[in-house]
Amino acid sequence: MGKSQLSMTLITSLLAVTSLSYASVSNLASHLRPQLQPPSVFLPSATANPTVAYLSSGITRRASILAFLPFLVFPSPAVASPSDGGDHLERYTDQADGFTLLIPPSWVKVEKAGATVLFEEGKNNIGVVVNPVRLSSLREFGTPDFVADKLLQAERKKESTKSVELIETTERLGHGDIPVYEIEYMLDSTRGGMKRIFSAAFVSSKKLHLLNIAYSDSQDNPLNGNTRMMLEQVLHSFDAL
Repeated sequence: MGKSQLSMTLITSLLAVTSLSYASVSNLASHLRPQLQPPSVFLPSATANPTVAYLSSGITRRASILAFLPFLVFPSPAVASPSDGGDHLERYTDQADGFTLLIPPSWVKVEKAGATVLFEEGKNNIGVVVNPVRLSSLREFGTPDFVADKLLQAERKKESTKSVELIETTERLGHGDIPVYEIEYMLDSTRGGMKRIFSAAFVSSKKLHLLNIAYSDSQDNPLNGNTRMMLEQVLHSFDAL
């Protein structure tokens, strides 16, 4: 499998989370799956260190990403507990898949093919996808800027996309100094209207973890400061166990 196919495997995993239809992405990715081991998806982790370093678009050993596959993952046993950080949020922990994050307690957990866990509030959603991979760090694939560029390219190719604009990319260190990539962008589509997208990804224990937060952000109903702060708390809380 060439580098372009490897890149598409990663992007398919990312879009599986950014899309409201997880199952449709599985069909799209099926012919791209590496023949080495089961598909894997990609999830960012939050770190205790709030410092974020902006990265340039340098590319590392992208070829080694070939191991991750983007496919269906069934929800694993998890526990929600009172928040240990963030106002009006509670901690959700998945011991089986090895991740944790804060979630708004009013958001409803729903089942959807392709998502490890998914919470919804109207048209807004917070989703996580976890899949096995054969790399030990996201840095083996590329920088946050490189991943963001590939993701936005894929978004632009979707028929439903009207426009997409990158806001920023960052990298932080999560639990055990694991690199966590964070990407923020605006997406306007015929399916969901204008939305603010926050994504985070990390690799831990040979598993790719991908978090995606999609929230309505239109001119008529723009994302307010308090809601943005809450969503950023969720984003930065995403981490490995």
